[in-house]
Amino acid sequence: MEYIIHLIILFGIYGILALSLDLIVGFTGLLSLSHAAFYGIGAYAVAVLSTTYGMNFFVAALIGMSVAAVVALMIGFVLRKFKDDYYALASFGFNVIAVSIFLNWESITKGPLGIPGIKRPELFGFVFSTNTLYMILTLALFALTALFVWHITKSSFGRVLRAIREDEKALEVFGYRITRYKLAIYVISGALAALAGALYASYITYVDPSTFTANESIVILSMIILGGLASLRGAIVGAAILIALPEALRFVGLPMDVAAQLRQVIYGLILALLMLYRPKGMYGEYEMK
Repeated sequence: MEYIIHLIILFGIYGILALSLDLIVGFTGLLSLSHAAFYGIGAYAVAVLSTTYGMNFFVAALIGMSVAAVVALMIGFVLRKFKDDYYALASFGFNVIAVSIFLNWESITKGPLGIPGIKRPELFGFVFSTNTLYMILTLALFALTALFVWHITKSSFGRVLRAIREDEKALEVFGYRITRYKLAIYVISGALAALAGALYASYITYVDPSTFTANESIVILSMIILGGLASLRGAIVGAAILIALPEALRFVGLPMDVAAQLRQVIYGLILALLMLYRPKGMYGEYEMK
């Protein structure tokens, strides 16, 4: 049962990441590969503030989300000059820089050694000490995130995001300041990713730079491509599949000496077949450009 609870917690965390990235990639059409960086900012904020300053998880998480939002605003100003593949490469570069900072700012992040001993959340004296309680907290925050993202996509703001994806130049003709919308959604998405990072850090009780590399950004992107772009249901289903699939492959009975490598091959093959025969993902409205 503890194993199932563990998977549900991971699903809640990655569900938040997938929903937040879908706002940028799915609805706005901006191929961002920087999401793991904001994920890491949230995780390190909670790690540092809770272990060094004894700060409450919820306060630390809010600070982490605020820091991620400010960083996203600054990076967004740079990214606004790029389009398409150049946007993806520039955002990828930011993720590499972020990991380098996590590795080398040892006075704060402890470098490659990471930060252990992160406390579980506490609210009015109630500690989410067991995994069952943590699962409830994670699912509650995931549900709030899903509701928030749903409201964005159904609002006039969300309709502008879709229009940016469809025809950015035509929208500019009608007087819309496209850059502001791109910056706004990038900031919102970065803050939500930091919330997922805060949950991850407090759950694992340890963070180190290896968790937040560009590979992690690609995994999160794979979730929304698999589930389908511009589909909240698709983002959620994609996160669930990519959390469950590697775990399911553990029970296939592969030879022990090559099990890890074969699992990766099977995992990649399944994804390739899905992308080949379902180019819009499972529930998506758009194909990946």
